[in-house]
Amino acid sequence: MKLLWTATMLLATGLPALANDTSAVLTTGGLEFVTNADIVMQSEDLFISAEQIRVTYEFRNDGATDQTVLVAFPMPDIAPDFYSPIGYPTGPDDNLFEFETRFEGEPVVAELHEYAFAHGVDRSDIVRQFGLPMVPISERAQLATEALPPEALAELLHLGMVAPDEYDVGQGMEKHYFPTWTYRATYTWEAVFPAGQTVTVVHSYKPSIGGTAGVSFLYPADAYGDPGADYAKKYCTDAGFIKAVRATLTNPDELWTTPYTETWLSYILTTGGNWAGNGIERFRLVVDKGDPANLVSFCGQNVKKIGPTTFEMVEENFWPEKELDILILQRRTDP
Repeated sequence: MKLLWTATMLLATGLPALANDTSAVLTTGGLEFVTNADIVMQSEDLFISAEQIRVTYEFRNDGATDQTVLVAFPMPDIAPDFYSPIGYPTGPDDNLFEFETRFEGEPVVAELHEYAFAHGVDRSDIVRQFGLPMVPISERAQLATEALPPEALAELLHLGMVAPDEYDVGQGMEKHYFPTWTYRATYTWEAVFPAGQTVTVVHSYKPSIGGTAGVSFLYPADAYGDPGADYAKKYCTDAGFIKAVRATLTNPDELWTTPYTETWLSYILTTGGNWAGNGIERFRLVVDKGDPANLVSFCGQNVKKIGPTTFEMVEENFWPEKELDILILQRRTDP
């Protein structure tokens, strides 16, 4: 199924990854996602903005017996980049995303599973061995890394888990090391799905967002890549969308003069295909661009505007084949 979002309605008036429920099993190798033959995702109602992710599921057990299922909710990877304007979540280390969930209206205490990856290799044992926080983006992780003995820092540097930086703050050159491992987290809990009944699960959390200080996709292809083609593939930025952005340039020959900054959001949809049936029986997505002056582009079908800042997509028997990536152009208020 090809997903395609055309930004015509949006233009006439004027989104490093967030997650989907799946069943899971804990094995000696960690958490693995599995399919379920009896429990159907009857509906998913997903709301996405730069401030909040909120999703409501209805699950129906079409089996003949009650089922106790380990439910998993994978979160987006956090990959530190100290040279890119990424907005990281700011919750405590034991609940970085300020994740909350309810099952049939009652709060659920979910178990957090954490991992540290570097260059695709699970290095969680190394992080624990050196007594470092698993979350690499906090000041606590930075200070703990700096306090390691030289031989430990050398090992982390060899494994690609820290990055050196040298600078002068007025007292001569200083060398510091920043944690760079990727933080991966999944929340799990056990839930009973009664035979022949439908239950409701609600999640909410704060997203991790990325962005740029300007608009990068207007620039032509060069030896380093083709931003326009990359954005068209990832966010379905069509010709009308590009034209609308170009129209805001105060100087057509200077692409940095557009009054927008970029905000990127991602959401993991494909784990929604792990339930029984033909995907998600009814899928509803609402994207809020935050301000009427902002622009938004993402890949979807039959998208319509339902409010000054909100856009809706509704699909029946939706089978997610790719993750959802959203580009929001926020209009600056400064000159």
